[in-house]
Amino acid sequence: MKIYAVHLLNDFSGSPKVLSQLIKIWIQHSHQVVVYTNIKRVGFLSNIQDVAYCNVRYRFYNNSFVRLLVYFLNQINLFCRICWGAKKNEIIYVNTVLPFAAALAGKLKGCRVIYHIHETSVNPKLFKKFLFKIARITASDTIYVSEFLKHQEHKGEGRAHVVYNALEKSFIESSKGFKKLTNEHKNVLMVSSLKYYKGLDQFITLASDNPYFEFRLVLNTSKQQVKDFTKTILQSNIEVYGPSSNLNKHYQWADLVVNLSHSDNCIEAFGLTVLEGMAYGLPAIVPQVGGITEIVEHDVNGYQVDSKEREKVSDYLNLILTNKDIYKRMSESTLNKVRFFNEETFIKQNLEIIGGF
Repeated sequence: MKIYAVHLLNDFSGSPKVLSQLIKIWIQHSHQVVVYTNIKRVGFLSNIQDVAYCNVRYRFYNNSFVRLLVYFLNQINLFCRICWGAKKNEIIYVNTVLPFAAALAGKLKGCRVIYHIHETSVNPKLFKKFLFKIARITASDTIYVSEFLKHQEHKGEGRAHVVYNALEKSFIESSKGFKKLTNEHKNVLMVSSLKYYKGLDQFITLASDNPYFEFRLVLNTSKQQVKDFTKTILQSNIEVYGPSSNLNKHYQWADLVVNLSHSDNCIEAFGLTVLEGMAYGLPAIVPQVGGITEIVEHDVNGYQVDSKEREKVSDYLNLILTNKDIYKRMSESTLNKVRFFNEETFIKQNLEIIGGF
């Protein structure tokens, strides 16, 4: 079977990582895979063996007018290329709701269109309404990464599936083999994109309120933007790193992972980096809404809290890091929870959908 996998922005964020994981699985099961993405950027979709690539010339611009213009020109080009290359009954696999033109072209050509939706927070609202409407019209199957996301976005058209993201076996093996040399808990990690609604200000404030702990921020953005952002930080207990395909060294350093996204602007549909941290036995502090609450249970393997509640976030952080009994209980709970998000189930569910069952 031939699968056209479409993802616009190749980087080191969660959605291309999940797609790259799937592509490797499809190839192992003898499917032909053509990847449409921005091959000029380095990310999780780069240099996958036995994959044919088609370059999608898409990049993010800060100017909203330029960004929208480039986006729609890109979609016109993508529509034409899918129409030219795809044949009836082949699969168009649309990763995130953004590459809508691939879905339209696939529908026109009589292909199976499968959407893998990772997000619910798309702005402006009219744009979100348009993108999700296209998904509902074109998709034979829609994969959601959490029950929350399915409940939030599925309106009854096509077959709907919840397939939780899973950690690769190699990652699990790496985390199992790691033992921290100290019982002192003081290191706080956040992995994020460089967006204000991801709670960057709250992270800086949290570090300022807790000078006796160490904080590390890993940003999925360019090296220059990392440098520019680092210059704005005055606290000596924060260090900032750029993106990486391998975050193991950061999880090995950390004692706690946090996600401080503003729930009024950005609802987390899953939270892959939090799950990765949990594989290392790290408790988490996360928002109180969204699919991320299906990973972190309040007072079980972490705490759920509105990131704008400054004192409460700080109190929870101190409770986890200074109370050894609570830390031990939560750390054990995170390892138990991670077992639910296993790769075998992830593979089985996806291959069944690809096979049309």
